[in-house]
Amino acid sequence: MAVDKTKYLSKKLQNMAESATLKMAQKARDLSAQGKNVISLSIGQPDFDTPDHIKEFAKQALDDGYTKYTPVPGLPELREAISKKFKRDNNLDYNTNQIVVSNGAKQTIANIMLSLLNPGDEVIIFTPYWVSYNDIVRFAGGTPVFVKAGIEKDFKVTPEQLEAAINPKSKLIIFSSPCNPTGSVYTHDELFELAKVIDKYDNLFVVSDEIYEHINFLGKHTSIGEFDIVKDQTITVNGFAKGFAMTGWRLGYMGAPDWLAVACAKVQGNFTSGANSFGQKAAALALSGDMGPTEKMKAAFLRRKKLVLSLISEIPGIVCNDPDGAFYIFPDISKLYGRTNGLLTINNSDDFANIILSEAHVAVVAGVAFGDDKCFRLSYAASDEDLVEAISRIKNCLQNFQ
Repeated sequence: MAVDKTKYLSKKLQNMAESATLKMAQKARDLSAQGKNVISLSIGQPDFDTPDHIKEFAKQALDDGYTKYTPVPGLPELREAISKKFKRDNNLDYNTNQIVVSNGAKQTIANIMLSLLNPGDEVIIFTPYWVSYNDIVRFAGGTPVFVKAGIEKDFKVTPEQLEAAINPKSKLIIFSSPCNPTGSVYTHDELFELAKVIDKYDNLFVVSDEIYEHINFLGKHTSIGEFDIVKDQTITVNGFAKGFAMTGWRLGYMGAPDWLAVACAKVQGNFTSGANSFGQKAAALALSGDMGPTEKMKAAFLRRKKLVLSLISEIPGIVCNDPDGAFYIFPDISKLYGRTNGLLTINNSDDFANIILSEAHVAVVAGVAFGDDKCFRLSYAASDEDLVEAISRIKNCLQNFQ
C-alpha cells in the first residue's frame, strides 16, 4: 500500500499555492497532447524571439570563454550598464554597488522579501497583483494586506486607500506599473501622490516592479523612485524578459539602498550565486544597443490590444477597460456568474477559465489568482490569427450559457 509522504513537506511549502499561470499553461499542454487544438493565452511571454544582435553577442561571449561563475551581484559591466540605464531612462541614481543582478525579476523580489521581512511584518499589495507576490511574501514570513482597486478605477489604488492601509506593522508596499495582470499604468502625477503618502513613514519601503517598462503605450515611463521624497525608501525591480523577449535567459535586476543590496546579494549567494555569465554579457549590450526591435514589439502589442478590445466588446456580459501597457487585458465577467449551459455553471473566475479551456480550447487565467475573482486575464502576446480565433471560440462558447 502506497503511503502519502507529502505530509513530510514543510508547512511553508504546503501553504504555498502553485503558480496559476504556470498551472494553466500545463493544463493547456496536457490538452494539446490529447490532440486538441488549444490556443494558449495564459502565459506572460512575448511571442517574439530575442533580437538577433543580443543572441549573437551571447554566442560571441561563449566563444570568448564566458562560461565560468560570476560575481554574486552580477558582472561589473552589466551593473555599470544598468546604472547608466537607470539614470538615462528613469532619472534614478543607483551606483553599481546598489545593483544586484538575479536569475529573473522573480528571484529579485524573493531576495528582497527574505532580506526585509520578519514574522508579523505586513506587506501592502496593490490588487489585482502578479500571482507570485502573495506566496513570496508569505513564504518569507510576512503578512499580505490587499488594497484593491476595481475596473471602475482602472485597477489603480488611490492615495486615500494606501493611507488607510498603513499601520505600525506595515513594512513594505509592492506593485507593478505597467501592471500584470491589468495592463494599467500609473501616471507621473498618480505616482507622486502615492509618494507623498509613503514619505510620511520613514520605516516603510516600496518595491516598484517595472518589468513591463518598455511596453508602455502612454509614452515615457515614470518610476516612483525618481521622486526625491521617497528615493531612499524605493527598491526598483526590472529585467530583460518582457521588453527584450528574453524570458528564457532568466535575468532580472534591482536598484536599492546600498545596505539592502548587500543583504540581497547575501541571500542570493546562499541560494543560487550569480546569474549565467554569457547571458549577462549579452544583457549589457541589450541595455546600450539598438532598441528598434523593442519598439517594434511595442507597436505590435498596441495593435493587438486594439484588435482584442474590439473583438471582446462584442461578447455580451464581458466588461473591459482600455489598459495602457503590458500585453494583457483583465475583463470583468461577473455579469456571467450564475449562467449555465445545462451541464456546467459559471459561478466564479475559476469556473470560467476551466470551462473556456475544456469547451472552447482556449487557455486563460482565472482572476482569483490575481486577487480579483470578478475577472480573468488574457494575454495578447499571440498572433492576430490566434487572437481572432480564440475570442471567436470564447464568444461561441458563452452563447450556450444562459
